[in-house]
Amino acid sequence: MSGTDQELEARLVAVRRELHRHPELSREERETTRRLQAWLEEAGIRPLGRYGLRTGLIAEIGGPGPVVALRADIDALPIQEETGLPFASLAPGVMHACGHDFHAAALVGAALLLQRRAGELPGTVRLLFQPAEEKASGARELIAAGALDGARAVFGLHNKPDLPVGAAGIKAGPLMAAADGFVVEVRGRAAHAAVPEAGLDPIAAAAHVVTALQTIASRSVGPLDSVVVSVTKLHSGTSWNIIPDLAVLEGTIRTFDEAVRRRVLERFEAIVVGVASALGTEATLRWVQGPPPVLNDPSLAELGREAAAAAGLEPVEPSPSLAGEDFAFYQREVPGLFVFLGTNGPQEWHHPRFDVDERALLPAARLLAELAERSLRRFAAEADGTGSEECGESKHGGGEAHERDRSASLSPDA
Repeated sequence: MSGTDQELEARLVAVRRELHRHPELSREERETTRRLQAWLEEAGIRPLGRYGLRTGLIAEIGGPGPVVALRADIDALPIQEETGLPFASLAPGVMHACGHDFHAAALVGAALLLQRRAGELPGTVRLLFQPAEEKASGARELIAAGALDGARAVFGLHNKPDLPVGAAGIKAGPLMAAADGFVVEVRGRAAHAAVPEAGLDPIAAAAHVVTALQTIASRSVGPLDSVVVSVTKLHSGTSWNIIPDLAVLEGTIRTFDEAVRRRVLERFEAIVVGVASALGTEATLRWVQGPPPVLNDPSLAELGREAAAAAGLEPVEPSPSLAGEDFAFYQREVPGLFVFLGTNGPQEWHHPRFDVDERALLPAARLLAELAERSLRRFAAEADGTGSEECGESKHGGGEAHERDRSASLSPDA
Protein backbone atom coordinates (compact mmCIF):
# COMPACT_ATOMS: atom_id res chain seq x y z
CA MET A 1 0.00 0.00 0.00
CA SER A 2 1.41 3.38 -1.01
CA GLY A 3 1.89 6.27 1.38
CA THR A 4 -1.05 8.08 -0.20
CA ASP A 5 -3.26 5.03 0.30
CA GLN A 6 -2.17 4.72 3.91
CA GLU A 7 -3.01 8.37 4.53
CA LEU A 8 -6.45 7.97 2.97
CA GLU A 9 -7.14 4.78 4.90
CA ALA A 10 -6.16 6.46 8.17
CA ARG A 11 -8.43 9.38 7.30
CA LEU A 12 -11.40 7.12 6.60
CA VAL A 13 -10.87 5.15 9.80
CA ALA A 14 -10.90 8.43 11.72
CA VAL A 15 -14.09 9.52 9.93
CA ARG A 16 -15.81 6.22 10.66
CA ARG A 17 -14.82 6.29 14.33
CA GLU A 18 -15.98 9.87 14.78
CA LEU A 19 -19.37 8.95 13.34
CA HIS A 20 -19.48 5.80 15.47
CA ARG A 21 -18.88 7.80 18.67
CA HIS A 22 -21.76 10.15 17.88
CA PRO A 23 -24.64 8.11 16.42
CA GLU A 24 -28.00 9.74 15.77
CA LEU A 25 -31.39 8.16 15.19
CA SER A 26 -33.44 8.48 12.01
CA ARG A 27 -34.46 12.08 11.22
CA GLU A 28 -32.21 13.34 14.03
CA GLU A 29 -28.91 13.18 12.09
CA ARG A 30 -28.10 16.89 12.46
CA GLU A 31 -24.58 16.62 13.88
CA THR A 32 -23.82 13.74 11.53
CA THR A 33 -24.84 15.97 8.63
CA ARG A 34 -22.74 18.84 9.97
CA ARG A 35 -19.67 16.62 10.26
CA LEU A 36 -20.11 15.20 6.76
CA GLN A 37 -20.53 18.67 5.31
CA ALA A 38 -17.34 19.87 7.01
CA TRP A 39 -15.32 16.93 5.69
CA LEU A 40 -16.56 17.47 2.15
CA GLU A 41 -15.91 21.20 2.27
CA GLU A 42 -12.35 20.57 3.48
CA ALA A 43 -11.84 18.70 0.20
CA GLY A 44 -13.38 21.48 -1.87
CA ILE A 45 -16.73 19.72 -2.35
CA ARG A 46 -19.65 21.99 -1.53
CA PRO A 47 -22.98 20.37 -0.63
CA LEU A 48 -25.96 21.57 -2.63
CA GLY A 49 -28.54 23.61 -0.75
CA ARG A 50 -31.27 23.43 -3.37
CA TYR A 51 -32.76 20.17 -2.07
CA GLY A 52 -34.02 21.60 1.25
CA LEU A 53 -33.23 18.55 3.38
CA ARG A 54 -33.61 18.74 7.16
CA THR A 55 -30.93 16.09 7.67
CA GLY A 56 -28.64 14.36 5.22
CA LEU A 57 -26.99 16.12 2.31
CA ILE A 58 -26.35 15.98 -1.40
CA ALA A 59 -23.21 17.10 -3.22
CA GLU A 60 -21.84 16.81 -6.74
CA ILE A 61 -18.43 16.25 -8.32
CA GLY A 62 -17.62 16.63 -12.00
CA GLY A 63 -19.12 18.58 -14.84
CA PRO A 64 -21.23 18.34 -18.00
CA GLY A 65 -22.37 14.94 -19.19
CA PRO A 66 -24.33 12.04 -17.74
CA VAL A 67 -25.19 11.91 -14.04
CA VAL A 68 -24.82 8.91 -11.71
CA ALA A 69 -25.55 8.76 -7.99
CA LEU A 70 -23.70 7.15 -5.09
CA ARG A 71 -25.71 6.63 -1.91
CA ALA A 72 -24.81 5.97 1.73
CA ASP A 73 -27.19 5.88 4.69
CA ILE A 74 -26.22 7.74 7.86
CA ASP A 75 -28.69 6.93 10.68
CA ALA A 76 -28.20 4.74 13.75
CA LEU A 77 -30.36 2.40 15.84
CA PRO A 78 -31.93 2.55 19.34
CA ILE A 79 -29.53 -0.06 20.77
CA GLN A 80 -27.21 0.16 23.79
CA GLU A 81 -23.70 -0.62 22.53
CA GLU A 82 -21.82 -3.50 24.20
CA THR A 83 -18.67 -3.66 22.05
CA GLY A 84 -16.28 -2.14 24.58
CA LEU A 85 -14.48 -0.37 21.73
CA PRO A 86 -12.40 2.71 22.61
CA PHE A 87 -14.56 4.67 20.17
CA ALA A 88 -17.89 3.20 21.35
CA SER A 89 -21.06 5.27 21.22
CA LEU A 90 -21.24 8.23 23.59
CA ALA A 91 -25.03 8.44 23.14
CA PRO A 92 -26.89 6.29 25.68
CA GLY A 93 -29.16 3.78 23.97
CA VAL A 94 -28.06 4.73 20.44
CA MET A 95 -25.57 2.80 18.33
CA HIS A 96 -24.36 2.35 14.77
CA ALA A 97 -25.33 -1.32 14.92
CA CYS A 98 -25.92 -1.67 11.18
CA GLY A 99 -22.71 -0.10 9.93
CA HIS A 100 -24.09 3.12 8.50
CA ASP A 101 -21.02 4.87 9.91
CA PHE A 102 -18.97 2.55 7.69
CA HIS A 103 -21.14 3.33 4.65
CA ALA A 104 -20.90 7.10 5.18
CA ALA A 105 -17.13 6.95 5.66
CA ALA A 106 -16.77 4.87 2.49
CA LEU A 107 -18.74 7.48 0.53
CA VAL A 108 -16.56 10.25 1.97
CA GLY A 109 -13.57 8.23 0.73
CA ALA A 110 -15.09 7.83 -2.72
CA ALA A 111 -15.71 11.57 -2.82
CA LEU A 112 -12.06 12.27 -1.98
CA LEU A 113 -10.89 9.88 -4.70
CA LEU A 114 -13.24 11.33 -7.30
CA GLN A 115 -12.39 14.91 -6.37
CA ARG A 116 -8.76 14.23 -7.31
CA ARG A 117 -9.94 13.52 -10.86
CA ALA A 118 -12.94 15.84 -11.02
CA GLY A 119 -11.69 17.58 -14.15
CA GLU A 120 -11.36 14.26 -15.99
CA LEU A 121 -14.81 12.89 -15.18
CA PRO A 122 -17.06 12.65 -18.27
CA GLY A 123 -20.10 13.75 -16.27
CA THR A 124 -21.33 14.32 -12.73
CA VAL A 125 -21.25 12.09 -9.66
CA ARG A 126 -24.02 12.97 -7.23
CA LEU A 127 -23.32 12.01 -3.61
CA LEU A 128 -26.38 11.08 -1.54
CA PHE A 129 -25.86 10.96 2.23
CA GLN A 130 -29.30 9.64 3.11
CA PRO A 131 -31.07 9.93 6.47
CA ALA A 132 -33.71 7.62 7.93
CA GLU A 133 -32.95 4.33 6.21
CA GLU A 134 -33.96 2.46 9.35
CA LYS A 135 -37.41 4.04 9.06
CA ALA A 136 -37.56 3.10 5.35
CA SER A 137 -38.46 6.71 4.54
CA GLY A 138 -35.19 8.50 3.74
CA ALA A 139 -34.91 7.30 0.16
CA ARG A 140 -38.42 8.49 -0.67
CA GLU A 141 -37.67 11.88 0.89
CA LEU A 142 -34.58 12.30 -1.29
CA ILE A 143 -36.42 11.15 -4.41
CA ALA A 144 -39.24 13.62 -3.73
CA ALA A 145 -36.62 16.36 -3.29
CA GLY A 146 -35.20 15.61 -6.74
CA ALA A 147 -32.06 13.71 -5.76
CA LEU A 148 -32.32 11.42 -8.79
CA ASP A 149 -33.36 14.05 -11.32
CA GLY A 150 -31.39 13.41 -14.51
CA ALA A 151 -29.52 10.42 -13.05
CA ARG A 152 -28.78 7.44 -15.30
CA ALA A 153 -27.92 5.00 -12.49
CA VAL A 154 -27.58 4.74 -8.72
CA PHE A 155 -25.10 2.68 -6.70
CA GLY A 156 -24.84 1.73 -3.05
CA LEU A 157 -23.33 -0.87 -0.77
CA HIS A 158 -23.94 -2.52 2.57
CA ASN A 159 -21.44 -4.14 4.87
CA LYS A 160 -21.85 -7.93 5.15
CA PRO A 161 -20.45 -9.50 8.33
CA ASP A 162 -20.54 -13.07 6.96
CA LEU A 163 -18.39 -12.20 3.93
CA PRO A 164 -14.61 -11.90 4.35
CA VAL A 165 -12.76 -8.64 3.87
CA GLY A 166 -11.80 -8.45 0.20
CA ALA A 167 -15.06 -9.93 -1.10
CA ALA A 168 -17.72 -7.96 -2.98
CA GLY A 169 -21.09 -9.71 -3.19
CA ILE A 170 -22.55 -8.75 -6.56
CA LYS A 171 -25.70 -10.36 -7.91
CA ALA A 172 -28.10 -9.52 -10.72
CA GLY A 173 -31.77 -9.64 -9.80
CA PRO A 174 -33.17 -9.93 -6.27
CA LEU A 175 -30.66 -9.24 -3.50
CA MET A 176 -32.81 -8.09 -0.57
CA ALA A 177 -36.47 -8.62 0.24
CA ALA A 178 -39.58 -6.48 0.28
CA ALA A 179 -40.26 -5.76 3.95
CA ASP A 180 -43.90 -5.15 4.85
CA GLY A 181 -45.32 -4.82 8.34
CA PHE A 182 -48.77 -5.47 9.74
CA VAL A 183 -50.95 -4.66 12.75
CA VAL A 184 -53.96 -6.91 13.36
CA GLU A 185 -56.64 -6.07 15.93
CA VAL A 186 -58.87 -8.94 17.01
CA ARG A 187 -61.95 -7.70 18.89
CA GLY A 188 -64.08 -9.94 21.07
CA ARG A 189 -66.21 -9.42 24.17
CA ALA A 190 -64.83 -9.12 27.67
CA ALA A 191 -65.93 -11.46 30.45
CA HIS A 192 -64.86 -12.88 33.78
CA ALA A 193 -62.24 -15.57 33.25
CA ALA A 194 -64.42 -18.01 35.23
CA VAL A 195 -67.34 -17.44 32.87
CA PRO A 196 -65.74 -17.69 29.40
CA GLU A 197 -69.04 -18.54 27.72
CA ALA A 198 -70.24 -15.01 28.47
CA GLY A 199 -67.50 -13.49 26.34
CA LEU A 200 -65.71 -13.87 23.02
CA ASP A 201 -62.04 -14.56 23.68
CA PRO A 202 -59.77 -12.51 21.35
CA ILE A 203 -56.64 -14.24 22.68
CA ALA A 204 -57.86 -17.67 21.61
CA ALA A 205 -58.84 -16.26 18.23
CA ALA A 206 -55.48 -14.51 17.84
CA ALA A 207 -53.65 -17.74 18.65
CA HIS A 208 -55.54 -19.54 15.88
CA VAL A 209 -54.77 -16.68 13.50
CA VAL A 210 -51.03 -16.98 14.23
CA THR A 211 -51.10 -20.72 13.55
CA ALA A 212 -53.13 -20.37 10.36
CA LEU A 213 -50.79 -17.70 8.99
CA GLN A 214 -47.97 -20.24 8.92
CA THR A 215 -49.76 -22.07 6.10
CA ILE A 216 -49.08 -19.17 3.73
CA ALA A 217 -45.45 -20.11 3.14
CA SER A 218 -46.17 -23.85 2.89
CA ARG A 219 -49.49 -23.88 1.01
CA SER A 220 -50.19 -20.52 -0.66
CA VAL A 221 -46.99 -19.98 -2.67
CA GLY A 222 -44.65 -22.22 -4.62
CA PRO A 223 -42.01 -24.21 -2.75
CA LEU A 224 -39.20 -22.38 -4.58
CA ASP A 225 -40.49 -18.92 -3.60
CA SER A 226 -38.90 -17.40 -0.50
CA VAL A 227 -41.49 -16.08 1.95
CA VAL A 228 -41.31 -15.22 5.64
CA VAL A 229 -44.39 -14.44 7.74
CA SER A 230 -43.38 -13.61 11.31
CA VAL A 231 -45.69 -12.53 14.13
CA THR A 232 -43.37 -10.77 16.55
CA LYS A 233 -45.75 -9.11 19.03
CA LEU A 234 -49.00 -10.20 20.71
CA HIS A 235 -50.50 -7.79 23.23
CA SER A 236 -53.69 -8.41 25.19
CA GLY A 237 -55.32 -8.24 28.58
CA THR A 238 -54.97 -6.30 31.81
CA SER A 239 -55.50 -8.91 34.53
CA TRP A 240 -55.16 -12.66 35.15
CA ASN A 241 -58.88 -13.09 35.80
CA ILE A 242 -60.39 -11.11 32.93
CA ILE A 243 -60.98 -12.24 29.37
CA PRO A 244 -60.13 -9.05 27.45
CA ASP A 245 -62.00 -7.59 24.52
CA LEU A 246 -58.94 -6.92 22.34
CA ALA A 247 -55.78 -8.68 21.16
CA VAL A 248 -53.23 -6.97 18.91
CA LEU A 249 -50.78 -8.81 16.66
CA GLU A 250 -47.80 -7.21 14.91
CA GLY A 251 -45.12 -8.59 12.64
CA THR A 252 -43.53 -8.60 9.22
CA ILE A 253 -43.75 -10.26 5.80
CA ARG A 254 -40.69 -10.69 3.56
CA THR A 255 -40.79 -11.56 -0.15
CA PHE A 256 -38.53 -11.20 -3.21
CA ASP A 257 -41.07 -11.22 -6.04
CA GLU A 258 -43.84 -8.65 -6.55
CA ALA A 259 -46.38 -11.23 -7.75
CA VAL A 260 -45.63 -13.42 -4.72
CA ARG A 261 -45.86 -10.35 -2.52
CA ARG A 262 -49.37 -9.56 -3.79
CA ARG A 263 -50.47 -13.18 -3.36
CA VAL A 264 -49.16 -13.32 0.21
CA LEU A 265 -50.90 -10.09 1.19
CA GLU A 266 -54.20 -11.35 -0.27
CA ARG A 267 -53.99 -14.67 1.58
CA PHE A 268 -52.91 -12.93 4.79
CA GLU A 269 -56.01 -10.76 4.86
CA ALA A 270 -58.32 -13.65 3.99
CA ILE A 271 -56.89 -15.82 6.78
CA VAL A 272 -56.98 -13.08 9.41
CA VAL A 273 -60.57 -12.05 8.70
CA GLY A 274 -61.84 -15.59 8.11
CA VAL A 275 -60.32 -17.27 11.19
CA ALA A 276 -61.34 -14.44 13.50
CA SER A 277 -64.89 -14.50 12.14
CA ALA A 278 -65.15 -18.27 12.50
CA LEU A 279 -64.43 -17.88 16.22
CA GLY A 280 -67.00 -15.13 16.69
CA THR A 281 -64.56 -12.25 16.82
CA GLU A 282 -63.85 -9.43 14.38
CA ALA A 283 -60.45 -8.60 12.93
CA THR A 284 -59.16 -5.43 11.32
CA LEU A 285 -55.86 -5.25 9.45
CA ARG A 286 -53.51 -2.31 8.91
CA TRP A 287 -50.59 -2.67 6.51
CA VAL A 288 -47.29 -0.88 7.11
CA GLN A 289 -45.87 -0.90 3.62
CA GLY A 290 -42.10 -1.12 3.61
CA PRO A 291 -39.57 -0.99 0.80
CA PRO A 292 -39.95 -3.23 -2.25
CA PRO A 293 -37.30 -5.84 -3.05
CA VAL A 294 -33.81 -4.73 -4.04
CA LEU A 295 -33.54 -5.80 -7.69
CA ASN A 296 -30.12 -5.26 -9.26
CA ASP A 297 -29.86 -4.31 -12.93
CA PRO A 298 -28.03 -7.11 -14.83
CA SER A 299 -25.86 -4.80 -16.94
CA LEU A 300 -24.85 -2.79 -13.87
CA ALA A 301 -24.07 -6.03 -12.04
CA GLU A 302 -21.60 -6.91 -14.80
CA LEU A 303 -20.08 -3.44 -14.59
CA GLY A 304 -19.94 -3.90 -10.82
CA ARG A 305 -17.90 -7.07 -11.11
CA GLU A 306 -15.39 -5.25 -13.30
CA ALA A 307 -15.27 -2.32 -10.87
CA ALA A 308 -14.77 -4.64 -7.90
CA ALA A 309 -11.82 -6.38 -9.55
CA ALA A 310 -10.28 -3.02 -10.44
CA ALA A 311 -10.70 -1.93 -6.81
CA GLY A 312 -8.76 -4.98 -5.63
CA LEU A 313 -11.83 -6.91 -4.51
CA GLU A 314 -12.97 -10.43 -5.40
CA PRO A 315 -16.48 -10.48 -6.92
CA VAL A 316 -18.56 -13.30 -5.42
CA GLU A 317 -22.18 -14.41 -5.86
CA PRO A 318 -23.94 -13.69 -2.55
CA SER A 319 -27.00 -15.39 -1.14
CA PRO A 320 -30.00 -13.05 -1.13
CA SER A 321 -31.00 -11.59 2.23
CA LEU A 322 -34.55 -11.39 3.58
CA ALA A 323 -33.65 -8.11 5.27
CA GLY A 324 -35.16 -4.99 3.71
CA GLU A 325 -33.44 -1.88 2.31
CA ASP A 326 -35.01 1.35 1.13
CA PHE A 327 -32.34 1.58 -1.60
CA ALA A 328 -35.01 -0.35 -3.51
CA PHE A 329 -37.03 2.86 -3.89
CA TYR A 330 -34.20 4.39 -5.92
CA GLN A 331 -34.21 1.34 -8.18
CA ARG A 332 -37.85 1.99 -9.00
CA GLU A 333 -36.78 5.33 -10.47
CA VAL A 334 -33.51 4.48 -12.28
CA PRO A 335 -31.40 1.34 -12.83
CA GLY A 336 -29.38 0.54 -9.75
CA LEU A 337 -26.81 -1.78 -8.22
CA PHE A 338 -26.52 -2.61 -4.53
CA VAL A 339 -23.42 -4.49 -3.37
CA PHE A 340 -22.67 -6.55 -0.27
CA LEU A 341 -19.16 -5.63 0.92
CA GLY A 342 -17.35 -8.19 3.08
CA THR A 343 -16.51 -6.84 6.56
CA ASN A 344 -15.91 -10.07 8.50
CA GLY A 345 -17.86 -8.87 11.53
CA PRO A 346 -18.18 -10.73 14.84
CA GLN A 347 -21.97 -10.27 14.96
CA GLU A 348 -24.81 -9.75 12.52
CA TRP A 349 -26.60 -6.46 11.91
CA HIS A 350 -28.59 -4.88 14.78
CA HIS A 351 -26.63 -6.68 17.50
CA PRO A 352 -25.26 -4.67 20.49
CA ARG A 353 -21.77 -6.06 19.78
CA PHE A 354 -21.87 -5.44 16.04
CA ASP A 355 -18.65 -4.17 14.47
CA VAL A 356 -16.90 -4.06 11.08
CA ASP A 357 -13.34 -4.83 10.05
CA GLU A 358 -11.93 -1.42 9.15
CA ARG A 359 -9.57 -2.96 6.58
CA ALA A 360 -12.63 -2.99 4.32
CA LEU A 361 -13.01 0.82 4.36
CA LEU A 362 -10.51 1.79 1.68
CA PRO A 363 -11.62 -0.98 -0.73
CA ALA A 364 -15.23 0.15 -0.21
CA ALA A 365 -14.30 3.72 -1.12
CA ARG A 366 -12.40 2.53 -4.19
CA LEU A 367 -15.32 0.39 -5.28
CA LEU A 368 -17.79 3.28 -5.10
CA ALA A 369 -15.40 5.53 -7.02
CA GLU A 370 -14.84 2.84 -9.67
CA LEU A 371 -18.58 2.28 -10.05
CA ALA A 372 -19.16 5.99 -10.55
CA GLU A 373 -16.37 6.61 -13.04
CA ARG A 374 -16.88 3.42 -15.06
CA SER A 375 -20.62 4.02 -15.39
CA LEU A 376 -20.04 7.63 -16.43
CA ARG A 377 -17.62 6.48 -19.11
CA ARG A 378 -20.10 3.88 -20.32
CA PHE A 379 -22.95 6.38 -20.56
CA ALA A 380 -20.73 9.01 -22.18
CA ALA A 381 -19.54 6.45 -24.74
CA GLU A 382 -23.13 5.48 -25.51
CA ALA A 383 -24.01 9.14 -26.02
CA ASP A 384 -21.05 9.51 -28.39
CA GLY A 385 -22.04 6.37 -30.25
CA THR A 386 -18.75 4.61 -29.47
CA GLY A 387 -20.29 1.87 -27.33
CA SER A 388 -19.44 0.63 -23.86
CA GLU A 389 -16.22 -0.97 -25.05
CA GLU A 390 -14.69 2.53 -25.11
CA CYS A 391 -15.30 3.19 -21.43
CA GLY A 392 -11.60 3.17 -20.62
CA GLU A 393 -9.93 2.57 -17.29
CA SER A 394 -10.39 4.58 -14.12
CA LYS A 395 -7.66 5.10 -11.57
CA HIS A 396 -8.88 4.45 -8.05
CA GLY A 397 -7.20 1.08 -7.43
CA GLY A 398 -4.26 2.59 -5.62
CA GLY A 399 -0.71 1.71 -6.59
CA GLU A 400 -0.04 -1.86 -7.65
CA ALA A 401 -3.58 -2.96 -6.87
CA HIS A 402 -4.94 -0.98 -9.79
CA GLU A 403 -2.47 -2.54 -12.20
CA ARG A 404 -3.65 -6.06 -11.55
CA ASP A 405 -5.60 -7.97 -14.10
CA ARG A 406 -9.35 -7.50 -13.67
CA SER A 407 -9.74 -11.10 -12.61
CA ALA A 408 -7.29 -10.75 -9.72
CA SER A 409 -8.58 -10.80 -6.15
CA LEU A 410 -7.50 -9.27 -2.86
CA SER A 411 -5.56 -11.59 -0.60
CA PRO A 412 -7.20 -12.26 2.79
CA ASP A 413 -4.52 -10.37 4.72
CA ALA A 414 -4.28 -7.36 2.40
